[in-house]
Amino acid sequence: MRVKASTQKPKPAPAVETSESIEAQIAAFLKSGGEIQQIAKGVSGQSHTPSRHITIGKK
Repeated sequence: MRVKASTQKPKPAPAVETSESIEAQIAAFLKSGGEIQQIAKGVSGQSHTPSRHITIGKK
């Protein structure tokens, strides 16, 4: 009798970021010349240009 192989993808490794590792990444970014910008509360990153709508299918 043959056993079927699993068709499921293996689970990705769990995200294990700690505040210390994030702080280390920020420090490395700043040390390399990076700059952090303060964005006002409520400001969106979306631009107000017309969006492109892609339609898949027949008209």
